[in-house]
This record gives sequence, structure tokens and C-alpha cells, in this order.
Amino acid sequence: MSVHHILQIETATQVCSVAVSANGITSAYKEINEPNIHASRLTMLISELLQELALGFADLSAVAVSKGPGSYTGLRIGVSTAKGLCYATDLPLIGVNTLSGMAEGFKESYPDSQEDYGRLCPMLDARRMEVYMAMYDHALRPLSPVSAVIVDAQSFNEMPGEGRMALFGTGADKCRELFEGNPQVHVVPGFLNSARFLSRQAYQAYLEGDFVDVAYFEPYYLKDFVATVPKNTP
Repeated sequence: MSVHHILQIETATQVCSVAVSANGITSAYKEINEPNIHASRLTMLISELLQELALGFADLSAVAVSKGPGSYTGLRIGVSTAKGLCYATDLPLIGVNTLSGMAEGFKESYPDSQEDYGRLCPMLDARRMEVYMAMYDHALRPLSPVSAVIVDAQSFNEMPGEGRMALFGTGADKCRELFEGNPQVHVVPGFLNSARFLSRQAYQAYLEGDFVDVAYFEPYYLKDFVATVPKNTP
């Protein structure tokens, strides 16, 4: 069986992360959780990781990048780096939705979570009480679209699907106090993005030939916010 190595880049938050997968399984990864270091450290992490694995760009089958939503600056740096590599090496480019990658990563990080949560809600911090979010069932089937939301205590009252909700990511951490008395909504603190969470989806996209146009591909910035309205508001 042929081995398909994919270089994966995740820069949607302050975590600067790269990984290499082989046929959908993460081989190795490197990441730095510090603000404002993507521009100076991303290409260095890529070079170090490939060197440690004794791989060159000729050994890669594709480059995958977390496409957003997320930090405007982080996404721009990650996507422009991925595009530059693909231009230089003639490799195909794969874009993976950041929130679906987070949901995948949550399942990996909490393998027994199906017993506790029927719904998974990755959330990314925007500003104040604004977040980027989506809802998935535990099989990673979408229950709600990716959206930009101003969160309040009633935000999840009418969400589709069944079972307790797990909220995680930088957007969830700041909402913890809102849901302390809600037995159906649980904030799982401290969850961080990682390029290693892109492995399965990137490989699936490679097998299906689901590549983006390197010349025209842009990050998914998602800027519009919708204020939620409590049900008891007149």
C-alpha cells in the first residue's frame, strides 16, 4: 500500500502548529502556544518537523491547512504559507474547516466522551462575548452551520440534536460562568487547536481529490455576528 504523507498547518488561534500524517494517521507534530509568533516560527517548525521525519517536499502528497474561521492574522499567515509551499512544489492544497477539525480533536482527546456528550460544540474566541461556533453530533455530523454568535445564557436552549453538550475551545473558556447551572451544557476547559487534529479529514479529502484552487483560495474569515435574544425578552 502506498504511503501518502500530508503536511498539515494550524494557525487559526494563537497556537502555531504543524503536523505530518501518513494515510490519515499523525506521524509527528510540533506546536508553540504563544501570541504573535506565527510569522516568525511557522516555516521553522515545518522545516524542523520534516527534518526529524527525514522527509522532503518530494515525499509529500499534499499540504492541508486549517482554513477558518479564526484569527484573521493567524489564518492569513497559515494559508499564505500553505499556498506558497504548494506553488513551489506543485503539491495539491487541502482546506479543512477549523471547527470540524476541533470536533475531531475533541473525540481524540476524550475517547470516552460519547458516554457523557451527545453534542460537540467547538468555539473560537472572537472578542468580548462573540464566538465562532458550530454543533456536531458525536459522529461528527453537523447539527448546526458554522456561525458567528454573541453568546448569552439562553444561546443553546433551542439547539438541535440530543444529549448533553460539550463546549470547548478558546471561545468556550470565557463562557464558563454562563452555564454553571445548566446540566445540559458543560464547558470543557483548556482545549487547544492542533494540526494533528486535521489528519483524518485531510487524508479523506486527498482520497476524494477534494483540493482547493491554490491561486484563488482564501481563508474562511466569517465576520458577521448575530446577537441571541433570550426567550423571555418581550
